[in-house]
Amino acid sequence: MSRRRPSLSLTLAAALTLGGGLAVSGALFLGVSHLEYDNMALAFAQRSDERVAAVRQGIDQAVELLTVTNQLFARGEPVSREHFHDFTAALLQRHRYIQAFNFHRSVPGDARAAMERELQRVRPGTVFTELRPDGLVTAPQRERYHIVDYIEPMAGNERAFGLDIGTNTKVMSALKLARGEGRAVATDLFQLAQDPRPQPTFELIMPVLDRQGALVGDTAVVIRGPELVRASLEGADLLNSREASASIFVSVYAGDRPDPATLLFSTGDTGAAADGWLDGFLAPGQPDRSSTVLRIAGKPWRIEVAAAPRPFLQDHMASTALLVGGILMTLMGTAFVQASGQRTRRVQQLVRQRTADLRRTNRRLVEDMAARERAERALQQSEQRFRQLVSMSSDWYWEQDRDLRFTMVTGGFTEKAGVAVETVLGKTRWEYVPSLLETEAGRAHIAQVKAHEPFANLEYQVVDEHGDTRWFCVNGQPVFNDEGALLGYRGTGSDITERKLTEQRVHHVAQHDVLTGLPNRSLLQDRLGQAIAYANRSGHAMWVMLIDLDRFKFVNDSMGHKAGDVLLMTVAARLTSSLRDTDTVARLSGDEFVVILSEHSDAPLAPEIVQRVMDSVAQPVMLGTKEFFVTCSIGVAVYPSQGTPADSLIEHADIAMYRAKKLGRNNFQFYTPAMNEESMERVRIEGALRNALERNEFVLHYQPQVDLKSGRIVGMEALIRWKHPELGMVPPGRFIGIAEETGLIVQIGAWVMRTACAQNKAWQDAGLGKLRVAVNLSARQFGAADLIASLESVLQDTALDPACLEIELTESLFMSDIAPAVEILHRMKSLGVNLSIDDFGTGYSSLSYLSRFPIDVLKIDRSFVADITHDANDAAIVTSIIALAHNLKLAVIAEGVETAEQLDYLRSRGCDEMQGYFFSKPLPAAEFEALLRQHSALPAPAAAEPEPALA
Repeated sequence: MSRRRPSLSLTLAAALTLGGGLAVSGALFLGVSHLEYDNMALAFAQRSDERVAAVRQGIDQAVELLTVTNQLFARGEPVSREHFHDFTAALLQRHRYIQAFNFHRSVPGDARAAMERELQRVRPGTVFTELRPDGLVTAPQRERYHIVDYIEPMAGNERAFGLDIGTNTKVMSALKLARGEGRAVATDLFQLAQDPRPQPTFELIMPVLDRQGALVGDTAVVIRGPELVRASLEGADLLNSREASASIFVSVYAGDRPDPATLLFSTGDTGAAADGWLDGFLAPGQPDRSSTVLRIAGKPWRIEVAAAPRPFLQDHMASTALLVGGILMTLMGTAFVQASGQRTRRVQQLVRQRTADLRRTNRRLVEDMAARERAERALQQSEQRFRQLVSMSSDWYWEQDRDLRFTMVTGGFTEKAGVAVETVLGKTRWEYVPSLLETEAGRAHIAQVKAHEPFANLEYQVVDEHGDTRWFCVNGQPVFNDEGALLGYRGTGSDITERKLTEQRVHHVAQHDVLTGLPNRSLLQDRLGQAIAYANRSGHAMWVMLIDLDRFKFVNDSMGHKAGDVLLMTVAARLTSSLRDTDTVARLSGDEFVVILSEHSDAPLAPEIVQRVMDSVAQPVMLGTKEFFVTCSIGVAVYPSQGTPADSLIEHADIAMYRAKKLGRNNFQFYTPAMNEESMERVRIEGALRNALERNEFVLHYQPQVDLKSGRIVGMEALIRWKHPELGMVPPGRFIGIAEETGLIVQIGAWVMRTACAQNKAWQDAGLGKLRVAVNLSARQFGAADLIASLESVLQDTALDPACLEIELTESLFMSDIAPAVEILHRMKSLGVNLSIDDFGTGYSSLSYLSRFPIDVLKIDRSFVADITHDANDAAIVTSIIALAHNLKLAVIAEGVETAEQLDYLRSRGCDEMQGYFFSKPLPAAEFEALLRQHSALPAPAAAEPEPALA
């Protein structure tokens, strides 16, 4: 009998196994590769941000050094060279990247000889020099020089001593910009006169002005750019380690473009790297470089960060191993299926060849057929098991018997899970992990396996041999015999500890404030809901406290945001330590904190708790070298209470806090329904106030200011009134405070200034006399950056003589920070306007400050004038103010004069002017114009009589 040779062609089952295995391997490879690329991108972004932050901190530190140095000269006190040397020596020792600290003095041409003699006392032979392309030469005669007068250290910088930088356009341009902006400005890169080596160098510069606002000179810090950047990166430990410097490149440019001419520092090529075809296919668009432009010291600084090229396998070992392993398993499975198929065909052929023999031996035929069926079932089970294993990507494989006890755990379980296999074998999963019996998910899993059902993605935690908590994820399938009886379970497991820790970190960040670590709004709402539920169950009260810091803005403005952050963290720690562990302290926003207090049977709530919190906040805080005292205002809402629903607790605490601030701050208030009515009134006023300017609802009234000698009107004070269509004439006391808090006072004040000046100019053009109009300036307007420019614009647009405008200021506007206030007042005075201090004697009066301010007029507050004819103390105060003002060459205006006796007393004491109801109340523009046309005046003074004695 002839035999047919078996075919070597691939069977359909083997082809399907090969194709399916390769497809699954490829899909898993792509998925894992994308995860690897995502991790690489996240790591690169974090490392890039670290380097940008380090460079920003380095440049900010250099600006801070200049600002501190500038204060030596900005105070207007003489600074000796020894003082300058001692002050800068420590700074030079700590900051090696500084080439020199300079003070450039502005010297008139006729003072050159005297200045050169002064310089020669320090360094013989020194004359004025200037830098030209061919080197240093003696400076020619000029009308004015800008000379390097002080320089530290002198060693190594001798060539710059006496250098005229007035011809250096880069430095002078930066000085002009710094003078205009009032802050430090960086120059473009230049070559040092004292350094023959070409290296990128720039200068930070700040002007020094005298009390009249004239330029005396400037202070500057000459900085070696590469050393500054290197010191910043090394200080953050971003250059010292081999891994940090070799795997990422940094380039810093002194501009907003990557120009080689502005390159300050570079650790390698940060240009765009061409992705390989494999990288582009696996993760298109993955970032490997970043560019950041910082705006510091009036100049852009571009920071380029790029990742160094790395071998593909170094970052993709897991995906590559998965791909190779998948291909090998696929080939092995394909070979197994192919061999099984060929064997089946051979068996079939043998059956056909021996059919005749099998007919004679029926019993033998039955046995052969049964053997074939058993072989086929074993083959199917093997193939099914193989497919299940391939479909499960895991760390280890396990099997259990019919009693659900582990019989085998393979795949490096001990190494990957940190648990010895011997501790698991012979136990059920809930015997190995008892916590499954205590959770709802664990009990559901036990019921599932006892029902002989498959399960997937069961997550639970265990404690490994080192005492660390580990998270596992397991999948399992039941195994049955031919009769359907359970033989056991088999499945896979993975260590997901890293994923769980990441989820916990993300969850914590999502519900906590980044700066203070306190709960944020999201977690606060959850804690508040729990506290309300406890109060409803137990019948105990709960309090919600809203805490606002009283002087936080002053700290931010005077010390910077870093000091503000330190203060917020300190306050957060003090609040936490002053309360119980069961209480909740959360940061609401900015400088606002919320505290949730729950009452217990053994710990009743009392106002003493609120006072304890206030006392803890009020302790002194060291910010740098200065000691600050910061108080707080607290509003408390009680639940349950009438008028305070659960969903309005924070809102009502906020209303009570504003009530506490209104009462003078540094106190606390409990919410009452009356406060809500006041708050609603405030909301209504604020809403209507925002549209008042657009609807032309504001009007100005003018109160005459009368000369006490001639009795004639010499000026007027412009007073705003709000003519609301529904509320009627709203007095200023109801809306000025709200306008101040919301910032609307800036636009309203600008309108008052422009309208009053235009009206005064119109009356002058109508021949009603050259009058002086007084306009009040709010704190928000005084602190605005464009104050001087807006005043110039108003005077120019209205064509009003600046001498006819008087700006009234309260002492509290500039007492918080005297130095910049003096500069602003001098700049205002240089416009030609008059300046007056309103309500003198009721604020923070200081004679030393008064002597420094360019003030023209003092206004005596009406509280002193009211009782001058009856109260000896008030009379003495008014007399002293008049004498003080006249000794300082200042005019005096008395406010609130309502009786003839008050008028006579002021005349007898030499007061210059008055305003008050005795002569006229504030009048609308038309009525005031009629008063001017009638030439109204005060009655002539009566004959001098003996002064009455005061009790």
